[in-house]
Amino acid sequence: MKLDFVDNVNEHGDNLVRLFNFNKAEAKVFKDCLIATVIEGQQPLIVDQLEFVEAKNCRLTLKLSDEDLGILTEDKKKFVCELTLKSYKQIVAYIEPFCKKDSKAFRMLYDIDSLTDLMFIPSAT
Repeated sequence: MKLDFVDNVNEHGDNLVRLFNFNKAEAKVFKDCLIATVIEGQQPLIVDQLEFVEAKNCRLTLKLSDEDLGILTEDKKKFVCELTLKSYKQIVAYIEPFCKKDSKAFRMLYDIDSLTDLMFIPSAT
């Protein structure tokens, strides 16, 4: 699984943080880490420090928040995704199909009006 940041993906100046180039086994391990650390443990998950994640040009931390803020950054290198418990549970549901079979589909992991979206895309390179 790879992690990267793509700046200015459209004319509105939107950005993407992508988790990409992974198989169903890696999707399941990521989902399990998200559940154990953020949902059950209520601790931040530092995605770029997971053994199976190769960070290309950014760092990403997933952490609980009282409100859905999405991905925030000050320098376009270190990103923090701040979502509610309910939203992280929804992300787990979005990831589940990728754990059952390899896929070429992709999924935005939240729908918040923010400049940076989080994309889960197994077949991108």
